[in-house]
Amino acid sequence: MKKITLSIIILFIFSFKVNSHVDHYKNFDYLKYELFRNNKLIGYHKFDFVRDNNLLSVKSEVSFKITKLGVDLYKYFAQSDEVYKDSKFYQFSSKTNQNKKEKYVNINLNTDKKELIIDGSSYKGKAPVDSIVGTWWNHEIVRAKKQISAISGRIIDQTVTFVGKEQITIDSKTYNALHFNFKSSDLSLPDNKKLNTDIWYDENTFLWLKASFDKTGYWEYRLKEYK
Repeated sequence: MKKITLSIIILFIFSFKVNSHVDHYKNFDYLKYELFRNNKLIGYHKFDFVRDNNLLSVKSEVSFKITKLGVDLYKYFAQSDEVYKDSKFYQFSSKTNQNKKEKYVNINLNTDKKELIIDGSSYKGKAPVDSIVGTWWNHEIVRAKKQISAISGRIIDQTVTFVGKEQITIDSKTYNALHFNFKSSDLSLPDNKKLNTDIWYDENTFLWLKASFDKTGYWEYRLKEYK
Protein backbone atom coordinates (compact mmCIF):
# COMPACT_ATOMS: atom_id res chain seq x y z
CA MET A 1 0.00 0.00 0.00
CA LYS A 2 2.84 2.35 0.89
CA LYS A 3 4.55 1.68 -2.45
CA ILE A 4 1.33 2.34 -4.40
CA THR A 5 0.69 5.61 -2.54
CA LEU A 6 4.26 6.76 -3.14
CA SER A 7 3.87 5.93 -6.84
CA ILE A 8 0.76 8.08 -7.14
CA ILE A 9 2.41 11.03 -5.38
CA ILE A 10 5.56 10.90 -7.50
CA LEU A 11 3.63 10.55 -10.76
CA PHE A 12 1.43 13.49 -9.77
CA ILE A 13 4.50 15.66 -9.20
CA PHE A 14 6.18 14.31 -12.32
CA SER A 15 3.15 15.15 -14.45
CA PHE A 16 2.46 18.65 -13.27
CA LYS A 17 6.06 19.87 -13.31
CA VAL A 18 5.88 19.48 -17.09
CA ASN A 19 5.00 22.66 -18.98
CA SER A 20 4.51 20.85 -22.30
CA HIS A 21 5.71 17.69 -23.94
CA VAL A 22 9.34 18.55 -24.65
CA ASP A 23 9.95 21.91 -22.97
CA HIS A 24 12.19 20.38 -20.34
CA TYR A 25 14.75 19.54 -23.03
CA LYS A 26 15.16 23.05 -24.44
CA ASN A 27 18.67 23.29 -22.97
CA PHE A 28 19.87 19.98 -24.41
CA ASP A 29 21.54 19.77 -27.83
CA TYR A 30 23.18 16.36 -27.71
CA LEU A 31 22.85 13.10 -25.76
CA LYS A 32 25.06 10.04 -26.05
CA TYR A 33 24.67 6.66 -24.38
CA GLU A 34 26.95 3.67 -24.27
CA LEU A 35 25.32 0.29 -24.77
CA PHE A 36 26.53 -2.68 -22.75
CA ARG A 37 25.63 -6.37 -22.96
CA ASN A 38 26.67 -8.51 -20.01
CA ASN A 39 28.75 -5.51 -18.90
CA LYS A 40 30.71 -5.42 -22.18
CA LEU A 41 30.61 -2.26 -24.29
CA ILE A 42 29.09 -3.12 -27.68
CA GLY A 43 27.85 0.15 -29.14
CA TYR A 44 26.22 3.56 -28.75
CA HIS A 45 22.97 5.48 -29.04
CA LYS A 46 23.11 9.21 -29.69
CA PHE A 47 20.60 12.04 -30.14
CA ASP A 48 21.00 15.44 -31.82
CA PHE A 49 18.41 18.14 -31.04
CA VAL A 50 17.93 20.46 -34.03
CA ARG A 51 15.69 23.51 -33.60
CA ASP A 52 14.13 25.72 -36.27
CA ASN A 53 11.61 28.26 -34.96
CA ASN A 54 8.68 26.20 -33.64
CA LEU A 55 10.07 22.87 -34.85
CA LEU A 56 12.26 20.47 -32.88
CA SER A 57 13.86 17.56 -34.72
CA VAL A 58 15.46 14.85 -32.57
CA LYS A 59 17.79 12.84 -34.80
CA SER A 60 18.88 9.50 -33.40
CA GLU A 61 21.50 6.93 -34.36
CA VAL A 62 22.03 3.51 -32.79
CA SER A 63 24.85 1.11 -33.63
CA PHE A 64 26.09 -2.04 -31.96
CA LYS A 65 27.45 -5.47 -32.72
CA ILE A 66 27.95 -8.71 -30.80
CA THR A 67 31.15 -10.57 -31.53
CA LYS A 68 32.69 -13.83 -30.40
CA LEU A 69 36.27 -14.84 -31.07
CA GLY A 70 36.56 -11.95 -33.51
CA VAL A 71 33.48 -13.02 -35.51
CA ASP A 72 30.46 -10.70 -35.80
CA LEU A 73 27.43 -12.68 -34.65
CA TYR A 74 24.91 -9.85 -34.69
CA LYS A 75 24.96 -6.31 -36.11
CA TYR A 76 22.42 -3.54 -35.65
CA PHE A 77 22.18 -0.02 -37.06
CA ALA A 78 19.25 2.40 -36.96
CA GLN A 79 18.59 6.06 -37.73
CA SER A 80 15.47 8.02 -36.89
CA ASP A 81 14.00 11.53 -36.94
CA GLU A 82 11.42 12.53 -34.32
CA VAL A 83 9.75 15.88 -35.01
CA TYR A 84 7.80 18.11 -32.62
CA LYS A 85 5.83 21.19 -33.63
CA ASP A 86 5.00 23.78 -30.97
CA SER A 87 6.30 21.28 -28.41
CA LYS A 88 3.81 18.59 -29.51
CA PHE A 89 4.53 15.39 -31.41
CA TYR A 90 4.23 15.87 -35.18
CA GLN A 91 5.93 12.98 -37.03
CA PHE A 92 8.51 10.20 -36.77
CA SER A 93 10.49 8.09 -39.23
CA SER A 94 13.13 5.41 -38.86
CA LYS A 95 15.08 2.84 -40.83
CA THR A 96 16.73 -0.13 -39.15
CA ASN A 97 19.09 -2.85 -40.31
CA GLN A 98 18.69 -5.60 -37.74
CA ASN A 99 21.29 -8.22 -38.57
CA LYS A 100 20.70 -7.73 -42.34
CA LYS A 101 16.92 -7.58 -41.90
CA GLU A 102 15.43 -4.23 -42.95
CA LYS A 103 12.71 -2.66 -40.80
CA TYR A 104 11.05 0.75 -40.90
CA VAL A 105 8.32 2.94 -39.49
CA ASN A 106 6.72 6.25 -40.50
CA ILE A 107 4.28 7.97 -38.13
CA ASN A 108 2.28 11.09 -38.92
CA LEU A 109 -0.20 13.11 -36.91
CA ASN A 110 -3.72 13.49 -38.29
CA THR A 111 -4.67 16.73 -36.57
CA ASP A 112 -8.31 16.64 -37.79
CA LYS A 113 -9.11 13.26 -36.28
CA LYS A 114 -6.56 13.58 -33.47
CA GLU A 115 -4.93 10.24 -34.19
CA LEU A 116 -1.60 8.87 -35.34
CA ILE A 117 -1.22 7.16 -38.72
CA ILE A 118 1.41 4.42 -38.67
CA ASP A 119 3.11 2.79 -41.66
CA GLY A 120 5.58 0.26 -40.29
CA SER A 121 7.12 -3.06 -41.13
CA SER A 122 5.14 -4.73 -38.31
CA TYR A 123 2.01 -2.58 -38.18
CA LYS A 124 0.03 -0.36 -40.51
CA GLY A 125 -2.94 1.51 -39.11
CA LYS A 126 -3.99 4.03 -36.50
CA ALA A 127 -3.08 4.72 -32.89
CA PRO A 128 -4.41 7.08 -30.21
CA VAL A 129 -2.82 10.52 -30.32
CA ASP A 130 -1.52 10.14 -26.76
CA SER A 131 0.59 7.11 -27.71
CA ILE A 132 4.32 7.81 -27.61
CA VAL A 133 7.28 6.51 -29.62
CA GLY A 134 9.55 4.31 -27.50
CA THR A 135 12.78 6.25 -27.91
CA TRP A 136 13.07 6.67 -24.10
CA TRP A 137 14.70 10.14 -24.03
CA ASN A 138 11.32 11.83 -23.49
CA HIS A 139 10.10 11.33 -19.91
CA GLU A 140 6.49 11.75 -21.08
CA ILE A 141 6.56 8.02 -21.82
CA VAL A 142 5.88 7.28 -18.13
CA ARG A 143 2.35 8.68 -18.56
CA ALA A 144 1.47 6.85 -21.78
CA LYS A 145 -0.75 3.77 -21.87
CA LYS A 146 0.70 2.76 -25.24
CA GLN A 147 4.13 3.06 -26.79
CA ILE A 148 4.98 2.56 -30.43
CA SER A 149 8.04 0.58 -31.46
CA ALA A 150 10.61 2.92 -32.97
CA ILE A 151 11.81 0.01 -35.10
CA SER A 152 8.67 -1.44 -36.68
CA GLY A 153 5.61 0.56 -35.56
CA ARG A 154 4.22 -2.21 -33.36
CA ILE A 155 1.86 -0.85 -30.69
CA ILE A 156 2.70 -1.98 -27.16
CA ASP A 157 0.14 -1.61 -24.37
CA GLN A 158 2.19 -0.83 -21.30
CA THR A 159 1.91 -0.73 -17.53
CA VAL A 160 4.30 1.72 -15.85
CA THR A 161 5.30 1.30 -12.21
CA PHE A 162 7.24 3.85 -10.20
CA VAL A 163 9.88 1.79 -8.35
CA GLY A 164 11.30 4.61 -6.24
CA LYS A 165 13.84 7.36 -5.84
CA GLU A 166 17.42 6.15 -6.06
CA GLN A 167 20.95 7.45 -6.21
CA ILE A 168 22.81 5.94 -9.15
CA THR A 169 26.41 6.41 -10.24
CA ILE A 170 27.49 6.51 -13.88
CA ASP A 171 31.12 7.21 -14.80
CA SER A 172 31.89 8.34 -11.22
CA LYS A 173 29.03 10.88 -11.26
CA THR A 174 26.11 10.42 -8.86
CA TYR A 175 22.55 11.32 -9.82
CA ASN A 176 19.30 11.55 -7.87
CA ALA A 177 17.08 9.42 -10.07
CA LEU A 178 13.46 8.39 -10.52
CA HIS A 179 13.28 4.68 -11.33
CA PHE A 180 10.40 3.31 -13.45
CA ASN A 181 9.57 -0.16 -14.73
CA PHE A 182 7.73 -0.65 -18.05
CA LYS A 183 5.91 -3.91 -18.72
CA SER A 184 3.57 -5.16 -21.43
CA SER A 185 -0.04 -5.06 -20.24
CA ASP A 186 -0.88 -8.04 -22.47
CA LEU A 187 0.46 -11.05 -20.58
CA SER A 188 -0.54 -13.42 -23.38
CA LEU A 189 2.26 -12.14 -25.63
CA PRO A 190 5.17 -14.50 -26.32
CA ASP A 191 8.21 -13.78 -24.16
CA ASN A 192 10.20 -12.33 -27.06
CA LYS A 193 7.46 -9.72 -27.61
CA LYS A 194 6.95 -8.73 -23.99
CA LEU A 195 8.22 -5.40 -22.71
CA ASN A 196 10.07 -5.45 -19.37
CA THR A 197 12.45 -2.50 -19.14
CA ASP A 198 13.74 -0.40 -16.25
CA ILE A 199 14.39 3.29 -16.90
CA TRP A 200 16.00 5.95 -14.71
CA TYR A 201 15.45 9.71 -15.17
CA ASP A 202 17.18 12.56 -13.38
CA GLU A 203 14.86 13.85 -10.66
CA ASN A 204 15.38 17.55 -11.50
CA THR A 205 15.98 17.72 -15.26
CA PHE A 206 14.18 14.50 -16.35
CA LEU A 207 17.28 13.62 -18.37
CA TRP A 208 17.26 9.92 -19.31
CA LEU A 209 20.15 8.40 -17.34
CA LYS A 210 20.01 4.65 -17.78
CA ALA A 211 17.96 1.72 -19.07
CA SER A 212 18.25 -2.01 -18.46
CA PHE A 213 16.53 -5.21 -19.57
CA ASP A 214 17.15 -8.96 -19.87
CA LYS A 215 16.89 -10.48 -23.33
CA THR A 216 19.46 -13.11 -24.33
CA GLY A 217 21.80 -11.35 -21.94
CA TYR A 218 21.70 -8.36 -19.62
CA TRP A 219 21.60 -5.04 -21.49
CA GLU A 220 22.23 -1.53 -20.21
CA TYR A 221 22.16 1.93 -21.76
CA ARG A 222 24.28 4.34 -19.70
CA LEU A 223 24.52 8.09 -20.19
CA LYS A 224 27.98 8.99 -21.50
CA GLU A 225 27.76 12.61 -22.59
CA TYR A 226 25.29 15.46 -22.89
CA LYS A 227 25.42 19.10 -23.98
